[in-house]
Parts: sequence; structure tokens; C-alpha cells
Amino acid sequence: MDALTATLALMRLQGMGPSRYWSLLQHYPSAVEALEQLPATLLEKLPPRAREQWREWRQCGDASTLMGWVQREQALCIELGASLIAAGSDAYPALLAQIPRPPPLLYVRGNPDALHLPQIAVVGARRATSAGLDNARAFSRELAGAGFAITSGLALGIDAAAHRGALDAHGVTVAVMGTGIDQLYPRRNAALAEEILAGGGALVSEFAIGSGAEAGNFPRRNRIISGLSLGVLLVEAALRSGSLITARLAAEQNREVFAIPGSIHNPQSRGCHRMIREGAALVETAADIVDELGGLLSEVPATDSDLSQMPPLDGVEQRVIAALGGDHRSLEQIAATTGQEPGALMATLLQLELAGLVETLPGGYQLTGRGARLLTAMT
Repeated sequence: MDALTATLALMRLQGMGPSRYWSLLQHYPSAVEALEQLPATLLEKLPPRAREQWREWRQCGDASTLMGWVQREQALCIELGASLIAAGSDAYPALLAQIPRPPPLLYVRGNPDALHLPQIAVVGARRATSAGLDNARAFSRELAGAGFAITSGLALGIDAAAHRGALDAHGVTVAVMGTGIDQLYPRRNAALAEEILAGGGALVSEFAIGSGAEAGNFPRRNRIISGLSLGVLLVEAALRSGSLITARLAAEQNREVFAIPGSIHNPQSRGCHRMIREGAALVETAADIVDELGGLLSEVPATDSDLSQMPPLDGVEQRVIAALGGDHRSLEQIAATTGQEPGALMATLLQLELAGLVETLPGGYQLTGRGARLLTAMT
């Protein structure tokens, strides 16, 4: 029996989990010996089903239910074109191996070498603002252009925008899943997952094939996202969110944590502001991240093709952009600053919204990420 087979069998035992697995491996030199000599003290802590599984294996060997499952799991990986990587093997990502109790197993669809690239995790809210989505995509595009792989969680919102930003730059992106690698969640991102694979990236999970989207899986997924990465960029996050958990895990794992500040009126900025108060680096451009990491890779491209392709704005539109600045403002505040009548101003704001420069929020308006970059270029 090899180490991979033994690890699969151990992790199949009901109630085992990464914590008990690593406690067990402190007393045995390999997963094979741990499986063969499973101590009675641990067996008593596991559910009755696990004790039945192990004792049947000791009696029946390869004919046992446990080994039947292991063989089917390996066969399913072959059908999916997936790799199985056990902790301790040369194929296991070195950075991930450094975190406390890393996943004993990784299921990988796509390019396993992507896990060894220098990675930046980009995470944030599922219900992100247009500005947050713009920032996630722009930062990811620029960081991918500088040579980083972009790692995120394949969720709606910021995660999906981060993956797409990397693909825009023809870069590599890694999606860490809270389900089995055959269970794409959410289904709306199934096409995105295929693009990630076609672009030389990877889908990664520690969960067995067929595992569904259970709430308890996602905190475990988050520690992998941060553990694979040199640093984590928090784009938008509420004070109670999985993204904030990922950022805090990154800090505990001695990874760099970066956060994009936002409007004090945007609830999705409060998590970023909290992390900045707790020591995260405030960043305004992707170059800030490259500089903080010691220039490991090439510089971020200076041009923004997104802005260069935009038609020029007239004087009124430029004044409205300047009046909005970097904050959330009401129609009355913008009118007072620009001197525009409300009716004409609303028409201008609509044109700017259609151009992707402004977005409507409850009680007013704010610049999108593209609009904020235009404001910087204007000043």
C-alpha cells in the first residue's frame, strides 16, 4: 500500500478530519503505518461507524468496504482527469504545507503546476458593488500581468471578478472549492470554471468527489486560499463575512494582507477598514502589492487599456466625476458642487452610469473602479 492510498483510507474514516489526521501522524512515520496501527485511544474518539470501517478493513483488506471506496475514488479521479496529491509528496504546494494542519489530500483538476506559482489571493463580498467588482477585476488583471497567479474561491461577486481579471491578462488563476471538484458551485460559474481550466489554471479541493456545498466546508476552503498565497487582497467585505475570515487566516499564517479602502458609507468597506486598523497594508494600486512583496516579479503595466478605449468626456461630465471624488454623494450634493440643475444632472449621471463610470447606491451615487481610475488620470 502506498501513502496516497493510506491517506485516502484514513480520511474516509468518519470523524477523522485534518486535525485528527495530523495528531495521528505525530506518532507514526507515515500514513501507511498510521492506518495499520490505529491506536485504540483514537478509535474510541471516533464515531461507531469509523470503528466498523477500520475493523472490517483489518479483517478483509482490499475486499473491505473502505478499500472499495478508495479504489472507486481513484478511478473517478482518472475519469475526471484529476490529480490526487498527498501531503508530504513533491507535488504538494510548499507554501500550503507550512500552515497548521494543512489538507492531507488535494484533488486537482487542470494544471497541478499552477499550485507552485507565486500566488495572490483576491477575495471579497458576493454582493459586491460595481466599484468593488471593477477593482477586483482590474487589480487581478494587473497582478496577473506582473506574473502572479490569482487565487480565489469561484464564488459570485469579487471571486468571479478576480478570476476573470486574471483571464483577461491571459494569466493563470486557481479556484479553491468548498465542494468536490466534480460539483461546481455555484452553477452560474460553471462556464468560468471551464475557462480557468482552458487557461492553464486549476480547480482545487480537499473534499471527496461528490461532496456538496455544506456550510462547514467554506472556512476550510478559505484556509487553503490563503495558505497557497504569498498574500491576500481584500477588496470588499462586510464585518461578518467569509472574506474577512480568509484575511485573518492569512495573517495567522504569516502571509501579507492587503486591503482596498472604500467609502465610509459603504457597508462592504467596513471589513477592509477593520483589517487596515488591524495591520493590513492599505493599497490603492496593484503596484503597491508588487512593491510590498519586494519586487518578486515584473512591474505592473502602467497603461490602462480600459480607459484608453473610452470616448472623451465633455466638461460637464468631467465636473461630475470630480464632484463625486472618492465618496458616496447624494444628488443634491453633486448638484451643489457642479451648479447643475437636478434634471440635467440626472441625465448626465445616467450617461456616466451607462459608460461604467458611476453606479447608483441607496441615497446617492459613487464612482466605479473604472471611474476612480479616470479621476486619477484627470488630476
